[in-house]
Amino acid sequence: MTVTGSPRAARTVDEVIDARAVTTLFQPLVDLERREPVGYEALSRGPAGTPWQAPIALFEAAREVGRAAELDWICRVRAYEAALAAGLDDSMTLFVNIEPMALRTPCPDDLFPATVAAQSKLRVVTEITERAIAGDPSALLSTAAACRAIGWGVAFDDVGSDPASLALMPLVRPDVVKLDMGLLHDPHRAEVAHVVNAAIAYAERTGAVILAEGIETEEHLELARTMGATLGQGLLFGAPAPLPVPSETCGTRVPLLPADGVPPVSVPPRSPFEIVSGARPVLRTTKARLAPISRFLESKARDEVEPPVLLACFQEARFFTPAVAQRFADAATTAAFVAVLGVGLDERPASGVRGARLSEDDPLRGEWNVIVVGPYFAAALTARDLGAGGMTEAEQRFEYALTHDRELVLEAARALMHWISPA
Repeated sequence: MTVTGSPRAARTVDEVIDARAVTTLFQPLVDLERREPVGYEALSRGPAGTPWQAPIALFEAAREVGRAAELDWICRVRAYEAALAAGLDDSMTLFVNIEPMALRTPCPDDLFPATVAAQSKLRVVTEITERAIAGDPSALLSTAAACRAIGWGVAFDDVGSDPASLALMPLVRPDVVKLDMGLLHDPHRAEVAHVVNAAIAYAERTGAVILAEGIETEEHLELARTMGATLGQGLLFGAPAPLPVPSETCGTRVPLLPADGVPPVSVPPRSPFEIVSGARPVLRTTKARLAPISRFLESKARDEVEPPVLLACFQEARFFTPAVAQRFADAATTAAFVAVLGVGLDERPASGVRGARLSEDDPLRGEWNVIVVGPYFAAALTARDLGAGGMTEAEQRFEYALTHDRELVLEAARALMHWISPA
């Protein structure tokens, strides 16, 4: 890659970005039983001696000039280049972060060749956070699918730093669950046991591995293992530094989940009713008789201990009445993520609620769906309007399917997420 300017001479963040003046340090990721490295996390730095050396300052400045997505691509590609230059092979796994704002931004032309080389030569796990899926669910799920399609993995970062991460995690189905360092450094908080149990339950259901961040002492190491971690990183095993040349190899690879573990989203995506009705009995009834089921599922979103994700389709804005809007606003005060879809809905149809406006001819217009996914609870009510006229709203007839099968609910939820635009 051609560097167009001197990092030390950079006077603005634009000059830093134009010069691609980003360097990468690597922190070891270790098998906790053997204490052997199994990979590295790439950590980006701006030019030394400038106000943008620290990554937080660098990205804040890039956001101010509208170039944060471009910077994110630079950071990832610099990590790939450094790993390739050090001879890192696919026995070691490279963990690379991606920022939400970059999910819909194509790779800059000058960085594209290194990206192609990385796809063919490196074993990469892309790290995401709950901010990414809450900010742009469709792009995040598409990015995760693209990673798996080329044999790369996905890690869910900072689990435990926000209760939302526990409910959003199964939607992404990460290969690696990274426990936030705060869990080790302040383990006596009441919520720590809740986070740890949810992470272990997810790992047990899926076969994912748990990685503990911030291991600095032998006590941290012992605690990490009691939290279900088999991998770890922290100063006990090594500070961020350049990769050794030639890079070491490893006999124990970070395991990745089978690529076919997440059903692919069709194009266009199947609707929740199509997904659930294809696997569960379909019955017919009136809207009045479905309403109590809907309200019960909505009430599960008000769980303060295990905040879930609540997704719903209301056909048209007129069915999202003030009373319904208030119920969803109440749910949003505790839920990890709440979104509603319908013709004529605003982007913020109620406080704390994400709205998605459907077109008049959208196939979802005929569906009434309520989907709830939490760390342990999962359910989906999926219904399709039979379109009979001459009835009151309460008499309106639907065919419907109800399921509590977790994998089926997750498939329906992922499909619905693809209709939700960026925040």
